[in-house]
Parts: sequence; C-alpha cells; structure tokens
Amino acid sequence: MEEIYERTLLYDFYGELLTPRRREIYSAVVFDDMSLSEAAEAFGVSRQGIHDIVKKCDEALQEYEDKLHLGAQFRNARKILEDLSEEIREAGDIPEEKRGQLMASVRELQETIG
Repeated sequence: MEEIYERTLLYDFYGELLTPRRREIYSAVVFDDMSLSEAAEAFGVSRQGIHDIVKKCDEALQEYEDKLHLGAQFRNARKILEDLSEEIREAGDIPEEKRGQLMASVRELQETIG
C-alpha cells in the first residue's frame, strides 16, 4: 500500500515531466492495473519493453524527487497541519470562537495542499 501511495505522490508531482507516451503507458500499468501483456498489446510494444518503460519511469520520478523534494515537503506540510489540528483541539485555554477560526484556517490549508 505504501508503494502505491509513493508512486501516486511522485506521479502527481512529476508525471508531467515524463513524455506523453511514457505517461500513458505508466498510468495504464500502474494506476489502471493493466498487465504487462495487455499493455504490450495495447501499445504495440513488447512485454519487456513495457516493463522497461515502467521501471525507467519509476527511476525518473524518484530522481526528480531526490533533486526537488516536493513529495517530502508535501508530506511534511500535511504532518504539520495534522499536528497543529490536534494541538488546537486539545488546547484548553483557547476560547471556542478562536478555536473555530484556527480550525477553519487549518482545514483551508489542508484543502489547498490536498
């Protein structure tokens, strides 16, 4: 499950940097659960060719992450917002109106980053 989440996250951030053909093949195999054989037939490429494309896409996406760190920054921002939300809920010395305003701001940020 973690691998699927990581692949999805990296693809969301860096997928547009892949060529359109690689993006289409990668999406079909990884996200649409198309088998290598099905993809080979659909795209007119050998099964081994499909395997190599998916592997090279995974490597490219990871290289982009290693250089740009957008996925790590995204995960960190989500964690900070989750922690902040929990702190606001547990804080007993915040007036209820202010607590509501703070929670609304946290929700807005969570929606903004996804």
